[in-house]
Amino acid sequence: QVQLVESGGGLVQAGGSLRLSCAASGTIFRFSAMGWYRQAPGKQRELVATITSSGNTNYADSVKGRFTISRDNTKNTIYLQMNSLKPGDTADYYCNAVRVGLNYWGKGTPVTVSS
Repeated sequence: QVQLVESGGGLVQAGGSLRLSCAASGTIFRFSAMGWYRQAPGKQRELVATITSSGNTNYADSVKGRFTISRDNTKNTIYLQMNSLKPGDTADYYCNAVRVGLNYWGKGTPVTVSS
């Protein structure tokens, strides 16, 4: 049973920073890729950033240069460092992991950016 637990969300003013964490049950080496997605009220879930088991990263254009995804294999955890936050970044942020073609999701952590 794969479990992903997000933490680190909260309320921050525009221009501020937050770091999200996603702790996975078991070794994250088993996942071909992990990442962060977000869903704002009334909108579809969208990709924010992904990182493969080999460390390759991919970012949505809207967050390039502001967000950084990373992983700590010793802690079975991935992170999303979010800087220069904007009100448009307000959403629930979900951790995702892919293994053998199956997608696993965390329950999400809310991020609210006030103007």
